[in-house]
Amino acid sequence: MSEPEKWTPPEGSWASSAARRRNMQAIRSRDTKPERLIRRIVHANGLRYRVAAQPLPDLRRTADMVFRPAKVAVFIDGCYWHGCPEHYVPPKTNPGYWSDKVARNMARDRETDQRLTEAGWLVLRFWEHQDSDACALTIVNTVRERRPTLPR
Repeated sequence: MSEPEKWTPPEGSWASSAARRRNMQAIRSRDTKPERLIRRIVHANGLRYRVAAQPLPDLRRTADMVFRPAKVAVFIDGCYWHGCPEHYVPPKTNPGYWSDKVARNMARDRETDQRLTEAGWLVLRFWEHQDSDACALTIVNTVRERRPTLPR
């Protein structure tokens, strides 16, 4: 019997192995633990919001929390994927691809901030390692300050 053929990634592939590919595909893009914790605290403070929503219809980007009437978009950025100055460690495997990927993510984040700001939105960005209570308190206070007052 012949040995099974070893899987090799296609030329230009982002995954260095099948196992790495499975691992990277399993990483959540939404509903991460920090997001869920911050949302729970904000909700407990009486605020309602949209989860993983597009603040602007013509901008194909989603914010982790969107407060439409107050025009506040909240992003909770992962330290690795968004290049945290404190915690980002360049990868040892396939460093060219991954470092470029993170740099593209950072550039997209800046463009998103700019586009939302130009449209009258306030962008709040937090790192996943930041204290959830402090992040939630900032969100609650900011949204309450910006929320339009409704006639009673």
